[in-house]
Amino acid sequence: MQSNHGSLRLVGALLAAVAALAAPAGCARHAAPTPAPSANWVASWRPSQQLVEPRNLPPAPGLSGSTLRQVARLSIGGRGVRFQFSNLFGDGPLALDAVHVALSAGGSAIRPESDRALTFDGRPSALVAPGASVTSDPLDLALAPFADVAVTIAFGRTPAAVTGHPGSRATSFLQAGDLAAAPAMPDAVKTEHWYVLSGADVVAEAGSAAVIALGNSITDGRGSGTDKNDRWTDDLARRLQADPRTARVAVLNAGLGGNTVLRGGLGPTALTRLDRDVAGPAGARWLIVLEGVNDIGNTGDSSAVAAIAAELIAGYQRIIAMAHGHGLRVYGATILPFGGAHYDTGPAREAARQAVNRWIRTSGAYDAVIDFDAVMRDPLQPARLRPEADGGDHLHPNEVGYHLMADAIDLSLFGR
Repeated sequence: MQSNHGSLRLVGALLAAVAALAAPAGCARHAAPTPAPSANWVASWRPSQQLVEPRNLPPAPGLSGSTLRQVARLSIGGRGVRFQFSNLFGDGPLALDAVHVALSAGGSAIRPESDRALTFDGRPSALVAPGASVTSDPLDLALAPFADVAVTIAFGRTPAAVTGHPGSRATSFLQAGDLAAAPAMPDAVKTEHWYVLSGADVVAEAGSAAVIALGNSITDGRGSGTDKNDRWTDDLARRLQADPRTARVAVLNAGLGGNTVLRGGLGPTALTRLDRDVAGPAGARWLIVLEGVNDIGNTGDSSAVAAIAAELIAGYQRIIAMAHGHGLRVYGATILPFGGAHYDTGPAREAARQAVNRWIRTSGAYDAVIDFDAVMRDPLQPARLRPEADGGDHLHPNEVGYHLMADAIDLSLFGR
């Protein structure tokens, strides 16, 4: 369950406006002017959250009593920003003693002139209950498209069960003590995970909106380089930004490594995270669904594999109905080949993939189809990835493959 701070933020913004008008000339204020309550908020960055597995937990010195600096690359910019922090899977309260936001200068360094302290309902700290999340007060900070924003959290006490996004493909910096406003953290321990930080919304131009990519490790970007922002969703964001007709479209990566639609896998299934990852982001208008390979690959005996296609199709129908109920257009992406991968243990799994892809292409259930399979399969061995696009495990694309996937998407799908 997530906490709802919308009314409190609105009251806080109104009170801040009244206080600003009443303040004597020259009186210092603790917070920068905030965007109006009627601002056009659109999610610009939103990594999916899960319970972090033991092998991906924060390294020493841990989060409690330490400072964590994480870098998020926004997709679209805006004239104001607010951030979300999650304790969704925590088994105790999460203390955010201080949080600062600044433009990244590369590595652990920030641009000090851009440094701002976040507030939460007017306070400089927040205590997030187990199972809850919190959104900061709006911050008056102009950000360009693809801005690399450093979010630095000085933690108090933190729960043993950590909420985060293990597959960040981005370097974070962790050091004992309170360094929330430090210009750099050269002595910090590096880790390639995101923790607690769960989203960023911007005050965007009129007509701006977001597309959500719901998926597994292929959407999460396994096989792309650390700090390179070379996932297929990153490439799609660059294509959208370069075209004046789609430059106001944000791309939200809702991929989780090992994710499934139905059961098993890593993290919450696609069906159990729809309210948060599909209905939750501000300004969302479109949804791309690229899920199912792990459901097929993790299914046991051949009799179960024979039934998995029908179960997946029923799961897709639930996703489509839910998204349509929230006013989103839904695009179905075909499942990529996995011949030669560890999932390739016999003809039943390939038959299931073909059955699912045939339904995606021909059922008419989706508002449109993005045929990644057609683009990524080897013309000589259609059950396998193209050799130049294969990341090496015959399941995940490499950066060439991710570029091909992004280029296969018709940008007119995101017209007004």
